[in-house]
Amino acid sequence: MGISHAKSTWSGTLQEGQGAMQPANGPEVPFSLVTRFEGKKGSNPEEMIGAALSGCFSMALSKALADAGMTPERIETTAKVSLEKDIVGFAIPKIELHTEVRASGGDQAKLTAIATETKSLCPVGKALSTVLVTVEAVLVG
Repeated sequence: MGISHAKSTWSGTLQEGQGAMQPANGPEVPFSLVTRFEGKKGSNPEEMIGAALSGCFSMALSKALADAGMTPERIETTAKVSLEKDIVGFAIPKIELHTEVRASGGDQAKLTAIATETKSLCPVGKALSTVLVTVEAVLVG
């Protein structure tokens, strides 16, 4: 298949410094202590994890729906990535996916079953297998 590349840089101390994350073929995304822990405008590594998982999941769900006889038109997935303090620092114990699907050829029960199975099949989901990932799938339209 292939190897994907990304990089990050950090300049300065933890409290006063700033950094940037960048996919090889994408824009630079700035971040800092205040954007990560104090809710200030900007990004953080957890958002990047959420974006990667929601994108991977949406692609995998599209294939799984088609394989099950449904015709996906639009899939929009959001990820809520929880960052919590633990004994040795911080951890990501949970990621909640919420996906809204416009598709024909199936019903809510079929979508729920397919989405639940898909969350453990996409490559990013597999990489995050030690984190509790939940999914809520809603059939719209």
